[in-house]
Amino acid sequence: MASGAPEGRAKPSSNADICLETLRLTDSDRYLACLLTPPAHRAELAALYAYNAELSRVRDVTREAMTGEVRLQYWRDLLEGQAHGETNANPIAAELLRTVAERKLPVDALVRMADARIFDLYDDPMESTAMFEGYAGETASGLIQLASLALDAGAAADASEIAGHAGVAQLVAGCLLLLPLHMQRGQVYLPQEILTAVALDRDTFLQRTDPARLSAAIEAFAGYGLDHLQKARRAGRIPKSLVAAYLPLASTERILTRARRIGGDMAQRDARPAQWRRQMSMLRLLVTGRL
Repeated sequence: MASGAPEGRAKPSSNADICLETLRLTDSDRYLACLLTPPAHRAELAALYAYNAELSRVRDVTREAMTGEVRLQYWRDLLEGQAHGETNANPIAAELLRTVAERKLPVDALVRMADARIFDLYDDPMESTAMFEGYAGETASGLIQLASLALDAGAAADASEIAGHAGVAQLVAGCLLLLPLHMQRGQVYLPQEILTAVALDRDTFLQRTDPARLSAAIEAFAGYGLDHLQKARRAGRIPKSLVAAYLPLASTERILTRARRIGGDMAQRDARPAQWRRQMSMLRLLVTGRL
């Protein structure tokens, strides 16, 4: 969380503004998505996305896994009403609790999101695509569904299948973008069954000693993400009232297609599309309602 406004920028004036500022510094796609969200719902999505940003960066701000688990426990305690200390001292926490109360969001889904992030703290293998989909269901897909509930609870229930598949595709794209960092740390988010299919294991993947098989694994993982994106599209059109919840996914297809094309180069390249391209993709999704 930012400790203050950067020089030349106005100091955030509310908890919602602090959530937006946190996103500007840590998650530019969701920050841009918030700016395109109808003002009546912007603060709610900013709170959910800032919560996700806090969970996502736990490994970045802690030196030991146990310390990371303590930080995740703070959020569990907060959501379950067992917080220690003054909640208002943490603007993101205060805004999240306000959003949960006003929109009657399921606390258990937010707690499961924190629980799932324990995986990030260790270097355990992602054993299967089923395990990856379970992790995505509690993180990326869960966040889409929570944002949808905040926007329009009635429509969200009918779009849960879209959210499920879209979240898997988004998470695959995110893992591919973070591949250089993950490999540096010794983390592997690619399911073991994909590695096995190209005759790799965790160690040989991280060592990059077989460029052809490395590329094959990355291409297969990207194809797996594209398959879930197609399933999301076949599940139906995004209800108009929920489009804002899907704006952070606007560049997913571009990222996955590029990863499948360049293969192993994803392990050493910043493959994120330029910001203007990401903004244009969000505007297109906002207008068409199509992933």
